[in-house]
Amino acid sequence: MSDIVKELQSLQPIDHDAGEAFSGKKSKRTVRGFASASSFTPDLNPEYLFHDSSRDAVVWFMDSSDPLYVFGPAGSGKTSLIKQLAAKLNYPVFDITGHGRLEFPDMVGHLTVEDSNMSFQYGPLALAIKFGGLFLLNEIDLLDPATAAGLNGILDGDPLCIPENGGEVIKPHPLFRFAATANTNGGTDETGLYQGTLRQNLAFMDRFWLCEIGYPSPKAERELLHRKAPGLPKDVRTKMVEFANEVRKLFMGEADGSFRDTIEVTFSTRTLIRWADLAVRFQPLARQGIQPVTYALDRALGYRATPETRTVLHELVQRIFPQETKE
Repeated sequence: MSDIVKELQSLQPIDHDAGEAFSGKKSKRTVRGFASASSFTPDLNPEYLFHDSSRDAVVWFMDSSDPLYVFGPAGSGKTSLIKQLAAKLNYPVFDITGHGRLEFPDMVGHLTVEDSNMSFQYGPLALAIKFGGLFLLNEIDLLDPATAAGLNGILDGDPLCIPENGGEVIKPHPLFRFAATANTNGGTDETGLYQGTLRQNLAFMDRFWLCEIGYPSPKAERELLHRKAPGLPKDVRTKMVEFANEVRKLFMGEADGSFRDTIEVTFSTRTLIRWADLAVRFQPLARQGIQPVTYALDRALGYRATPETRTVLHELVQRIFPQETKE
C-alpha cells in the first residue's frame, strides 16, 4: 500500500488544452488533468468510438460541478466512455462495481495487517478523494438505496471521515471526481430487462448530473468496422451493423415486423467487432460448406443466448444475409 501512496502523491496536476485532449485540435479552453499517467490510469484505446452523447461527459470533465450519472442500455459503452475520457487527461480511475451487499466501508477501506503491524488500507473512494482522480461506481442502481444514501455527503463535497484510521478527515482533492454508471436512470426498470436494479432515493439522485448514452450511430459503426475488418466486403460490414441494431431493438422491446419478442442478449460495439473479426478468420470454412457469418455469430454472441433466442438470431441472419444462408 505504501508504494501506491507514493505513486499517487507524485502525480502533478496540469492544465490540458481541451480541444487538443478530446478532439486533437487546439482550442482556447483548458481542462484540468495530470501531467503523466499512473498505474491506475486506463490504457488509451486509439480506436475507441466516441459517439454523439459523449459530448455531455466531455463538458462534465471540463467543469464538473456535480457528480455524473451515466445511464443507458447494456453494451452501449458507458464505462468505456468514462475511462477513455479519463485516459486522455491521465486521470487515475478507482472503480468498483455495485451490488446488493456492497457497503460503505468496502469503498472507503479497512484495517489490515502489513509487516506485522495493523494499518489502514485505503479503498477506491478514499484514494480518489485523498490523492485526486476519478471514483467510478459501476452498476450503481444495483446498490441498496440506504448504502447509496450514505454517499450524500461525499457527493456534496464534504470531507471524508475515517474513524477506523484514528478519525482521519480527508478533504476532497481539487481533482477528485465522482461518476456512476447504470442501466436505469435511478427510477425503476419497467422493461424487465435489468433484474436486480433498485429504485434509488430521490434526494440521492438529485445530486447528480444525468447523461444518457445510447448505441453509436450506424455510420460510426460502419466506419469502425472498415478500420477493424477491412478484409470483409463493404456490403457484409453494412449488413452486420444492420443486424446488430435489429438485435438491440429486440433486446429493448422496440422491434417491429415479424420479430416482436424481447430477447435476453444484445450487441455491444465490442461484440460487433468480435463478430466481424471471427467472420474473417472463419472464412476458409466456407469451402467445407460452413456459413462463416452464422458460425462466427454463435461464437461472438449466440452461445450466450438461450436456444430459443439463438433460433431468433439465426432467422434474423437468414433475413439480412440471404446470400450466405441460401441453400
